[in-house]
Order: sequence, then C-alpha cells, then structure tokens
Amino acid sequence: MRLQELIKYGKDQLKNNKIDDETIKAKALLKYILNVDDAYLIIHNNEIQSTEIEKKYKDLMEELIEGKPLQYITHHQEFMNLDFYVDENVLIPQPDTEVLVLQTINIIKQYESGNIKVLDLCTGSGAIAISTAKAFENQAVQVYASDISDKALEVAKKNSKKNDVHINFINSNMFENIDEKFDIIVSNPPYIETETIKKLSKDVQQEPHIALDGGFDGLEFYKIIASEYEKYLNDNGTLLLEIGYNQKQSVIELFINRNVECIKDLAQNDRVIIVK
Repeated sequence: MRLQELIKYGKDQLKNNKIDDETIKAKALLKYILNVDDAYLIIHNNEIQSTEIEKKYKDLMEELIEGKPLQYITHHQEFMNLDFYVDENVLIPQPDTEVLVLQTINIIKQYESGNIKVLDLCTGSGAIAISTAKAFENQAVQVYASDISDKALEVAKKNSKKNDVHINFINSNMFENIDEKFDIIVSNPPYIETETIKKLSKDVQQEPHIALDGGFDGLEFYKIIASEYEKYLNDNGTLLLEIGYNQKQSVIELFINRNVECIKDLAQNDRVIIVK
C-alpha cells in the first residue's frame, strides 16, 4: 500500500469504530512506525510501503481500536512543551494539569530568595515535578517527587533524565516516607469515584487504576492530604491540588478556616485548589 493509502485505511478504521481525532491518530501512528515527521508524510505520500510496515501499522491500529491509548503505543506525550515517555504504569499527562503547573511556577516566582523546596506528591510520570524544575533549572529550586509505585518512579526517573533536570525521588505512600518540610506541596492525586471508573472510555480504563481511583467518593486522598499536609509545609507555605470539575466545594470543605482559592482551567471548569 502507498503511504497515503495506509493513512486512509487508518482513518477509516478509527472512524468506523467511533474513535475521535481519526486523522491525527492515523498519521501519528505512522509517524511513530516510520520515525518521521509531518513533512515526510506529505513529501512521500505516494511512496509504496513494505509489507512489514503495512502489517505493523495494521496490528497497532487494531490495538488502538481495542482501546489502547495512542500514547502508550508511541510512548510519547507532550506536556508544558516538553516530551514525556509514558507507558501503562503511569497516567497520561493531560493539558488541564498544565494549569496546576503554571500556578505552581507563579507562586515560586513570588519568593524573594532562592532555596525553595517543592514536593510533587503522587508524581506518576513526573510531569508536574519535571516541568516545574525545568522552569527554574538555573535557580535554587529543589524539587522532590514521590509515588507509591516503583514502576511509576522508574518512568519518572527516565523522564527526568530525558528532560535533563534533577529531581529528588522518594518511594512513599502519600506522606509515609516524607521526612522534610517544603515551601510548596503540589499534587494531582487519584480523584475519580470507584464506580465512575467503570463508566469511563475504553482508553482511559487502560490507565493504571491505582492512579485514578479516589475511593467511593473520590475524596480519599484529599482527606489524607488535608489531615497531614501542615506537618510537611513550612510557615507561609502553599498547597496546590488538582481537582475534578465537580469537586470544588467538597475539597474546600476539607480545609475549613484556611485561605483557599480555586482556579479554573481553559474550559472554565474548576481545576486547581490553592491553600495558603
């Protein structure tokens, strides 16, 4: 098959199976297999591909149709203009979470002196920690990242090396192995209700449930954080949390008598809780 025919085949397969962004995904899969860019697809669109390429494309297309996220096939996700490796051991970083990182960066900039310490709790792929460290790579900002999953930390370490930043990694179940204090604690914890996970799309259900499941009410990890964070936060420190679009009031109520602010994402959904 010619290159353009392969792309059409992929688009048709995805469209027939009601998978969104069929053109983008069909091209992205082929670019991954051929290790080429968009320009190559245009210039060589009439070029006949080998049977090996054709078979690999169709096999991976079948995985996409069965619900495997494209990012787990290509092991690539862009976040904060950085390139991250992802696999089945970590959540795929989403654009909404960039709001959390941008708020964290803005707060760090408000400090007049260096030596700022930041903890990313439940780091997963390391996207939050690494993006934050990258923004201050020539300044005295120490970034720590913790996760309960050894496999997730392996991915995060790979991403730290990939993006050329130093992160202090800690294997910890929430605050269990944290023995220092920080100026900023930031977290995107599991926050989806257990029963709701069963109703999510096939591709989201492929992501690690340990990183999705926030308990029966979605608040399990927020409750842990609310009860313990002050022991690990310096005076005048800040806590930043990503939340689900419908969790603003429930999470705020966990921080009674605290200075709490809620930030919306680009879609105007409640997305980040800031506790000062």
